[in-house]
Amino acid sequence: MDTYRAFLAILISFLILIGYQYFFVGFQSEETVVEGSADTVRTTPSESGVQQQSQMQQPATQQPQLATTPQVPAAVPQPMAGGDAKKISVETPLYRAVLSEAGGTVTSFVLKNHRETSAEDSPGKQLIENPQNMGYPLKFGWGSVIPADSFYQAADSVVEFENGTGELRMTATTPAGLQVEKVFHFKEDSYIIEMDIRVSNPTGQTLQGSPQLHQVNVPFEERSTFNRFLFIGPAAYRNGELKEYKTKEYEEGPKTVQGVFDWVAFEGTYFMCAIIPETKEPSTFVMQGNEDITYTQLSGGLDTLSPNDSAIYQYRLFYGPKKLSLLKELGYNLDRSIDFGWFDFIAKPTLHLLNFFHSFFKNYGIAIIMVTIIFKAIFWPITQKGLKSMKNMQKLQPKMVKLKEKYKNDPQQMNREVMALYKTYKVNPLGGCLPMILQIPVFFALYKVLLLCIELRHAPFMLWINDLSAPDRLWIGFDIPYLGGVPVLTLLMGASMFIQQKLTPTTADPTQARIMMMLPVVFTFMFVNFASGLVLYWFVNNLLAILQQQLINRGAAKKA
Repeated sequence: MDTYRAFLAILISFLILIGYQYFFVGFQSEETVVEGSADTVRTTPSESGVQQQSQMQQPATQQPQLATTPQVPAAVPQPMAGGDAKKISVETPLYRAVLSEAGGTVTSFVLKNHRETSAEDSPGKQLIENPQNMGYPLKFGWGSVIPADSFYQAADSVVEFENGTGELRMTATTPAGLQVEKVFHFKEDSYIIEMDIRVSNPTGQTLQGSPQLHQVNVPFEERSTFNRFLFIGPAAYRNGELKEYKTKEYEEGPKTVQGVFDWVAFEGTYFMCAIIPETKEPSTFVMQGNEDITYTQLSGGLDTLSPNDSAIYQYRLFYGPKKLSLLKELGYNLDRSIDFGWFDFIAKPTLHLLNFFHSFFKNYGIAIIMVTIIFKAIFWPITQKGLKSMKNMQKLQPKMVKLKEKYKNDPQQMNREVMALYKTYKVNPLGGCLPMILQIPVFFALYKVLLLCIELRHAPFMLWINDLSAPDRLWIGFDIPYLGGVPVLTLLMGASMFIQQKLTPTTADPTQARIMMMLPVVFTFMFVNFASGLVLYWFVNNLLAILQQQLINRGAAKKA
């Protein structure tokens, strides 16, 4: 039985250390890249150094064609006319944004309720980290007849709000004679921005093009040992399913996927920049770039504009935090961007429970302790049976040794005698394993909650722990190699696990016992870069397990 326990414990360690990110985060099918053909949109470089989309004329009987590769700016976007591009400021209680007449783009978007770091004087979180020479998000193209770098003239430099709403109207006239009007609608109490684009054809000829809305994104958070396994990159809710695209899928060349999109976005762990098309029609999502910068494009079908005709393209934009309750309230399936994986059915109630306790204690550290106590209470009866079973197994050890010695040359008879011994003393040899197995889903669910939920970002607990989403470090005046500071909570967690291991009944031989006693060291090493909130959960869980074992030991001593 102890061989099974030792093996199970090592297996759990392996899953936590290596296997989890691969077995529980992934399992996404590969997308099919749509190759260009004679019937698809072709790309050619433009005179401005920016590659533009050009459309092939199609017979009226053919289906609308979809755009392909997003075009990467090769230089600073240049206004077509009208002199220097003006900056337009938008100020709401939630964010501070800056838009530019050059391309009608967003050049800055700072969240007021979220900071760059946990420092009190840290500025608001900036979602537009793009270098100027690489371009800015929300350029709009319509094939070669509406270049994405068109100059959009705005009447004002500040958006004024009335009754909680504000509007920004920008207009452009292209070399082909088309007129484009971008209208942004802002609300002071919402991260959702409405963007309506009208393309009018006052010329005397029929023109064709497909709407293309571009995004340019730099990761919102730095990649580190702590978050290197967490997803950062382009994602989409496509055909009723969340799709996340890893860098390796498009860094060697553009990746193109087609379908009906509720939204397409660039995601970080805690923030996202999303485009929500109002019309649920088949579209094309294209991405290219690398880990440092990603270009994406959402394209609609091929449209034909007769003389004096116009077309309207409506989008909703979400530049903001990935907070589950907020996204669920906004709709558009934005809440599906928070993926808890296989244990979603445990993770979401856990998050609600954390928020419930936070509403009373105003401290997520205390909320984690309360949730740990509740989980421990739920598992208390079955853990009690498991520990008692292990205690009884320990008492049977001398009899087991005699049976093994007596029937050492007859393994089958020895197994029969051992099973008869279990039956006589009503001992379940797997009773000690079951509580550990049942807690694995809870651990992984809480692991995902503490890593992915923005509620814990920069959430303080007490003393030196000022960010429950980051590893705990106590600064002692100088840097410790690899660690920086002292991981006090992690060391306490390792010590509590060692004490728990010492108190747990065992029938293992000396070799197995030594393996089991190595587990606290292994777990301490693994947890050193885990979120301090997760370490806090494991530490409190160990303390409760020690308490439970002590109660069992005292009960057994009284009976003796």
